[in-house]
Amino acid sequence: MIFEKGFIYHIYNQGNNKRKIFFKRENYLYFLIKIKTYIKPYTDILAWCLMPNHFHLMVLVRNVELPPLENHTMTQSHRMISTTRSLNDSIAIMLRSYTRAINKQNNLSGSLFKAHTKAECLNCNKGITPSFFTENGSTRINIQNPEKQYPQVCFNYIHQNPVNAGLSKNETDWEFSSILDYKGLRDGRLVNKEFAKEYGLI
Repeated sequence: MIFEKGFIYHIYNQGNNKRKIFFKRENYLYFLIKIKTYIKPYTDILAWCLMPNHFHLMVLVRNVELPPLENHTMTQSHRMISTTRSLNDSIAIMLRSYTRAINKQNNLSGSLFKAHTKAECLNCNKGITPSFFTENGSTRINIQNPEKQYPQVCFNYIHQNPVNAGLSKNETDWEFSSILDYKGLRDGRLVNKEFAKEYGLI
């Protein structure tokens, strides 16, 4: 994945062979803590949705690299050296640490997620058309103002995921989505509602 500062990305991955990645409510909550720890320092999170076998994040990248949680590492000669951690590295660490916890919980081993996490830039002006948008049974996209419209399509898509998957009748019925924060039904601190408003997403 290549991230650039100042752009909005749709980040997503799913369970290996489309298997479940969340087995009980506590797993969803634990993954949200991981997002806060490993993704939020680099980004403003605009939308998220956790589904039984996959997750979606929509983020504005503020920093591509940051110092890791530890401010230094020790060389063999015991000299302190500065280091940085990329957003890519942080995503990988998040998924590995979550996988370890779930494998321990379920007495499993091996990969929980697909090998490659996807990141689609939504406002890079590179002609990227989201492949996931359908309306009235056909794929559609309005490209009069793609810089604003691609993010809006993704924002809506992420929140409609539980409805489209038949997990809930309404988007607000699914607990593990940022739509509850935008509808004022929960006071979550993960999303940046001010930027979402400023960008015209809400």
